[in-house]
Amino acid sequence: LKGVDLRIPHGRLTVVSGVSGSGKSTLVRQVLYPALCEALGTVGPRPGRFASLKGVAGIRRVLSVDQSPIGRTPRSVPATYLDVWDEIRRTFAALPESKVKGYTAGRFSFNSASGGRCSACEGQGAIAHEMSFLPDVSTPCEACGGLRFDPPTLDVKFHGLSIGDVLKLSADEAVEVFASYPKVRAPIECLRDLGVGYLQLGQGSNTLSGGEAQRMKLALELTAGTRHEPTLYVLDEPTTGLHLTDVNRLIAFLQRLVDRGDTLVVIEHHPSVIATADHVIELGPEGGDGGGRIVAEGLPEEVSRRSTATAAVIRAARAG
Repeated sequence: LKGVDLRIPHGRLTVVSGVSGSGKSTLVRQVLYPALCEALGTVGPRPGRFASLKGVAGIRRVLSVDQSPIGRTPRSVPATYLDVWDEIRRTFAALPESKVKGYTAGRFSFNSASGGRCSACEGQGAIAHEMSFLPDVSTPCEACGGLRFDPPTLDVKFHGLSIGDVLKLSADEAVEVFASYPKVRAPIECLRDLGVGYLQLGQGSNTLSGGEAQRMKLALELTAGTRHEPTLYVLDEPTTGLHLTDVNRLIAFLQRLVDRGDTLVVIEHHPSVIATADHVIELGPEGGDGGGRIVAEGLPEEVSRRSTATAAVIRAARAG
């Protein structure tokens, strides 16, 4: 980087673009993000060299929404990560059949030995088999059929579904089943809006791809509710692996974060994201030693009038 002066507008979607190797990740992930963590007194990596940081007063927290795993075992699933599992357990415990049998919400926990989880797989729904010189292999538990719970617990039905069946539902399916339960519906509806409505509520977080994990984190952030504080989010190429239709969904989702007062700094090459940004910062003009400078910045239409790589991308996106 060649002594750049980076300006990020509050409460807006800023896209940092530029050719590969122009310094985008260095500037955003190695300088801006760590510097904000340091200024806000939160744990973060040591920032790269910078002269000063101003205008932090309106930001209460900073978060890098990356593609790192959100869980490493089958006990971490989308339903628990999005904080809807406790509400689902309470819903099952409130059913007349549960009340007759004296079942509480604890009965429907697959993480507690005192509940109704399957004793054979200890609520994991699968049995791990150690393989000599090879990674472990998991097979569905024969005792519960992969449903995680014992037969008496599975006998309790909600809309014809057992608690184990609910974990097998995709987010798309669960939105319909829990349409009258906003505390459950809203978070999983976010998964559908982010293009990952195919994920099952009980799918092990250790099986998610990096892009799926990133979108899970976004869904959790938007449903934070009363816990929310004005936040600056850093995202690195969130469109990776997305179909064009899902890119448009992602853009709409990011705008929802902006609409509630958050600030987004997104490293991105996708034409649609760049063209719909509130503010564009282009690094370049080339990669490596020929980069590290801000060659254009401003509204997308302003940048599009320049003779730069990003300007050409914006013009092409709008022409298409």
